[in-house]
Amino acid sequence: MKIDDSKYLPVMEQFYSVQGEGAYAGTPAYFIRLAGCDVGCVWCDVKESWEAEKHPVLSIEEIVSSAVASGAPLAVVTGGEPTLYDLTALTAQLKGAGLRTHIETSGTNELTGDWDWVTFSPKKFKAPVDSIYSATDELKVIVFHPSDLEWGQGHADKLNEKSMLYMQAEWDKREQSNPLIFDWVRKNPRWRISVQTHKYLGVD
Repeated sequence: MKIDDSKYLPVMEQFYSVQGEGAYAGTPAYFIRLAGCDVGCVWCDVKESWEAEKHPVLSIEEIVSSAVASGAPLAVVTGGEPTLYDLTALTAQLKGAGLRTHIETSGTNELTGDWDWVTFSPKKFKAPVDSIYSATDELKVIVFHPSDLEWGQGHADKLNEKSMLYMQAEWDKREQSNPLIFDWVRKNPRWRISVQTHKYLGVD
C-alpha cells in the first residue's frame, strides 16, 4: 500500500484501554494498531492486521484527535509492524498534544519518530535491524518454545544495561511456558515476568 505517511496511516483499530504487558502494565493507554506486517508470526493473535489494504487509511489529525479525546496519558503505537511507516509526523503531533509516545515493534525496519518508550519484541521469523538495540527501553521475548529462553538472552546481550528485560508466555502455550519462565527469571534475575493482564481480565 502506497500512502503518504506524513499525512495518513492505515489503521486496523484504535481504542482506549490499559496496558496489559511489560513495564507499563496497569497504565491507562490509547492504542493505535497500524495495519501491515512484514513478519508473519504463526502464533500471532491479530493476523487480521497483516494486510494493510483491508483497513481504512486515516489522517494523522484524525488519529491524534481520537487519542486526545480519550483522555489517555500515553499512546501506544503497535501493529502489525508499525516500523513499516515513517512515524515522524504521528509522534510529533501526539507529543505536541501532550501525550507520551510508546511503540511496540519487532525491530525489522529502521525506527522513525520521537519515542518516549521503545518496546522491542524480536521474532524468529525475520531478523531485526541492528539499530534497534541501542533504542530499546524494554525487551519483550515471547516464549513459544523452550529454546526461546536462550534465544532471547542472545538479544538481551546486545542491549545496554538500562534496558528492561521481560519474558512472556505465548498465550496458548502459557501452561507449558510459565513454569519455564519462572525458573529462568529466578536463575537470571535481570529478567522479569510479563503476564498478559488484559487477557486474564477479559478486556482489550
